[in-house]
Amino acid sequence: MEELIKQIVNKTGISETQARSAAETVVGFLKGKLPDAVGGHLDSALGSAAGAIGGVDLGSVTSSLGGLFGKK
Repeated sequence: MEELIKQIVNKTGISETQARSAAETVVGFLKGKLPDAVGGHLDSALGSAAGAIGGVDLGSVTSSLGGLFGKK
């Protein structure tokens, strides 16, 4: 999660507090939309994969997730 927050700060220029709030909001939203079996793993995935998140295009991820739920 910390790496995600750093990426948000670096790409948007907002404060760390604002970035943390944004990240927590998005993670909460995703957990609410994902099936329980998947959503339950999101926190642990963010914690254990924090180093890998820096290379992820979050826009692509959210677009793909939207496609799973019938949104384009």
